[in-house]
Parts: sequence; C-alpha cells; structure tokens
Amino acid sequence: MIESLIENVSTYGGNIDGLFTLITVIVGFWFILAEAVLFYFIIRYRRKKGVKAQYVTGEKKKEHNWIAYPHYLIILFDIVIIVGAVMVWYKVKQDLPPADETIRVTGRQWAWVFTHPGPDGVLDTADDIEMVDKLHVKVDTLYHFQLESKDVVHSFSVPVFRLKQDAIPGRVITGWFEATKTGEYDIQCAEICGIGHGIMAARISIETAETHQVWMDAHGGSAETRRIAASEKIDQGKAEDNNNG
Repeated sequence: MIESLIENVSTYGGNIDGLFTLITVIVGFWFILAEAVLFYFIIRYRRKKGVKAQYVTGEKKKEHNWIAYPHYLIILFDIVIIVGAVMVWYKVKQDLPPADETIRVTGRQWAWVFTHPGPDGVLDTADDIEMVDKLHVKVDTLYHFQLESKDVVHSFSVPVFRLKQDAIPGRVITGWFEATKTGEYDIQCAEICGIGHGIMAARISIETAETHQVWMDAHGGSAETRRIAASEKIDQGKAEDNNNG
C-alpha cells in the first residue's frame, strides 16, 4: 500500500487509504501507458520527407480495436473501483457498529463545540462536559458522534481518522470512529462557512482510559458534586412544574 503523508489512527482509515491506493495504481497505470503510446507514435510517425500523412478514420476493424479494447478494460477497472468504493462507503457510513460512548459535535461560526458525557456515560445529564475547540476521547473506544450545525453548513473533518462529514442545519447526523493510537491531532472545518472559516480549527486529544478519567474528574467535578447538581436540576424542574400548575 502507498504510505499516506498523514498518519492513520482510526480502525477504518486503512480501508480508505487502500481505496485511494487502488485508484492511484489503476489510474497511474493507464496514464503511463497512454503517455508511452503517445510519445512512441510521435517519434515513430513523425514528419519525414517524401512520406505523406495518412488520414485515419477509425472505421477499419484493426484501427477500431485500438480504441475498443482499451475502452473495455477501462470499464472493467471502473467496476473494480466502484465495488471497492461502495464497500468502504457501507463500512464507514452505513454499518454503524454499537457504540461504547456517544458525544455531540456542534459546528457554529466559527468554532466547534464538543459535548462529552460525564461519568454516567449519557448525554444531556447534569454531569455533561462541554468544551470549545477541544475534543477528548479514549483510545480503543468506539464512539458515535451526533453532528449538528447551529447556523450554516460546516464539515467535521479529522484527517488522521480519514473522517469528513458535513454538518447540516436542522439535522442530526450520526457517525462513528475508533481511535487506535494516543496523541493530539487536528480537527478542521472542510466547508467554506463564512469569513472566519480559516480559523475554525480544533484539536482532538486521544488518551488512555486512565488519563481520560483524570481529565474527566478534573472537568466534571467529584461524584458527590455531580449527584448534587443532578438532584438540584430535578428539584428545579419540579418547582417549575408546580408554579406552572
């Protein structure tokens, strides 16, 4: 496989790299072959004194075969590429494996807002952790992300995951990834989304389970604090219901 210039740290990144390698090899082969034949003809049949040029119509069977046979082979290779592309598309975009955790990714002009589930592992509870332009995940953990946009079309792009998914206003799009290596990497917006598009960058920190727990404890508070916050939220909701009633 042709080595990528950008490191791959996701479980399905190799599938996408393999597809690009397949396309590069097939297209590269036909490009080199076509150029070789072209230059051969330029040299072999170059202008010579006393030799008249021939007008080739392509109507003769021998002449026609020069076009037909390569054409059939190219169609065959196209089918190979299409089958490979559909298989990768299904794996990455259609066949969502069960999630270990779920996060929310919200694009807005011009920042990414990441909502991490707290220790309870559930979104939209009192212990959620919200960060701007910084996503924290665990290595070897399968994540679903719920992608949203608050204003215009953005595109959530993590190059080391080979991940790119447009965020559409009014829609929640679910995708997934599983990191295979720890480290810090870039997150981009890959869709022109306004004057601040160029500064809409973020970082993803892929951590071990132990390091991630330390980060979560530091940003989510103690278990007792989270329990009190959840209790207060419930009490507040009950009080509002009583007032409305």
